[in-house]
Amino acid sequence: MIHVIATIALNPGVRAEFLEIFNDNVPNVLRETGCRGYAPAIDTDSGMDAQGPLRPNTVVIVEAWDDLDCLKAHLAAPHMASYRSQVKNLVKSVGLQVLESA
Repeated sequence: MIHVIATIALNPGVRAEFLEIFNDNVPNVLRETGCRGYAPAIDTDSGMDAQGPLRPNTVVIVEAWDDLDCLKAHLAAPHMASYRSQVKNLVKSVGLQVLESA
């Protein structure tokens, strides 16, 4: 199984707008072949000393895919091109970690 952690840095003050667009696309992604999970997450104040500062302009996407071919097909899907077009002015940068089950 392939796990993806995508960290999306947003322009200040646009997180709610970004999440609305993102969540509108989630059903399309969940219908893709090999998608086992696809959900956004935001920082929460845990009160734990090890947690870094909260990031109000960051969304982390947690994904699970059967294999790399499914992930690559996802990235090329037409609905993902549409999504990227809709959020391009909201996003400052995207960091991607692609992991495999150990």
